[in-house]
Amino acid sequence: MIQAVMTSPGKIEFRDVPIPEIGVNDVLIKIMRIGICGSDVHVYHGTHPYTGYPVVQGHEVSGQIVKVGSNVRNLKAGDMVTVQPQVYCGSCYPCTHGRYNICEELKVMGFQTIGMASEYFAVDSKKVLRLPEGISYDEGAMVEPLAVAVHALRRSNGVIGKKVLVLGAGTIGNLVAQAAKGMGAEKVMITDLSDYRLGIAERCGIDFCVNPDKKDLKEALTENFGPDKADLILECVGVNATVEQAISCARKGTDIIVVGVFGQKVTVDLGLVQDRELRLIGTLMYVEEDYIKAIEMIQHKKVNLKFLITNHFPFRDYLKAYEYIEKQKDHAMKVMIDVHE
Repeated sequence: MIQAVMTSPGKIEFRDVPIPEIGVNDVLIKIMRIGICGSDVHVYHGTHPYTGYPVVQGHEVSGQIVKVGSNVRNLKAGDMVTVQPQVYCGSCYPCTHGRYNICEELKVMGFQTIGMASEYFAVDSKKVLRLPEGISYDEGAMVEPLAVAVHALRRSNGVIGKKVLVLGAGTIGNLVAQAAKGMGAEKVMITDLSDYRLGIAERCGIDFCVNPDKKDLKEALTENFGPDKADLILECVGVNATVEQAISCARKGTDIIVVGVFGQKVTVDLGLVQDRELRLIGTLMYVEEDYIKAIEMIQHKKVNLKFLITNHFPFRDYLKAYEYIEKQKDHAMKVMIDVHE
């Protein structure tokens, strides 16, 4: 089979390697789609702090099972599936308390261990979830980032009936906003400096789309949410400015979920956090129930993914996909690699 290997920042080699053998608890998956995310782009630039080279990328995937191990009972050849890409120890405190997403020894496929950028991939069947009939391979590869959004929202005390502010309208911010609506939020506002991304959010049905360079955010909150402003704020950019926005715009007692990945340390006004009894809550990846909820939301049309998929590239054009993302900048949302047609 062919495997894509990033040998150094900005360089990808395609290697002929054997199709992997599977163990009794494993399945062999024919990989169909791979989504490229912001963390992948950091690896492409050589700026990801926890990834060395060479590395096989690929953690947002969908595919079809072609072979199952003798002990596998809940999956069969022909099933459309997606994969949870975490590798965890199973014995540390978080793992033994249902929080393997923050395992003390956590590794993620495509970063600290081998990813799925191959024509076929062998994996423990426990990490594999079947996709219901009617879900496309594109949508299947979007389950992973949608699960990120679901988990982030579940880090709060629930969103039903709440007014939710999402800072950042990139792919994850958009999915957080859509998931909030799909999980019962009363109203959702999303912000970004890119009118293009705000336009995508509007097409996806987000209630209020605000460019804070053109409209004062505090005024927008009062106009659209009323004097009590947002009940929940999610920061989905990962820069100092949006953290400051979240804190300054929060009413007293508000939860702020930190979703964005930060490349640099930020300065936080802890005086305001203390005085207003704000809660800054971290979120990392997901657990299986978040995947199940994400699949359910796609199946029942609670989210609209088609406007997020910007382009497709053949497997052999993996590097061109990164070059396209670089050129398009904020106009590139989710770019898909078609491993098999």
